[in-house]
Amino acid sequence: MSQFFSEITSELQDFINNQKIFFVATAAAEGRINLSPKGHDTLRVLSPNKLVWLNLTGSGNETAAHLLLKDRITIMMCAFEGKPLILRLYGHAKAYHERDAQYQKYIDLFEENTGSRQIIEVHVDSAQTSCGYSIPFMDFKEERGQLNAWSKKQGKEKIQSYWEEKNTKSIDGFKTGIFDN
Repeated sequence: MSQFFSEITSELQDFINNQKIFFVATAAAEGRINLSPKGHDTLRVLSPNKLVWLNLTGSGNETAAHLLLKDRITIMMCAFEGKPLILRLYGHAKAYHERDAQYQKYIDLFEENTGSRQIIEVHVDSAQTSCGYSIPFMDFKEERGQLNAWSKKQGKEKIQSYWEEKNTKSIDGFKTGIFDN
């Protein structure tokens, strides 16, 4: 039932492009494992072994903190409609901030968003599919607009103040690098 691939095939890329949600898992050597759902149109496959996603401002900044300590990452998606499938992408990642050339290289791949916090670049080592037979059917209704509306209302200056208050350290006290030079 499970199958491994050394890259993102065109069929897997089609699956990825049709997903409305994906999950990101990271962990430092110690502390909590972070598993976060990600929504909106924030993921782009750049090549069979590389993808990027626009990480929006949120209540925590765990992924960035973990990637500074251990660059391993897993991204998971599962089919809630159509043919059953679970896809896991295993690899190594780096978080880029607005001050970084790589961030500037990728930002135009996404719609403008006041809450843009980082772009995470993932080098995919392998992809694994599994059956997904137990995943329920669920209908997509619409994107939630609250996060984007909140970010827009805050404006860039207040967003940066929010980062200072809530996004400079992980819940385990690890630095996130959000204001490092």
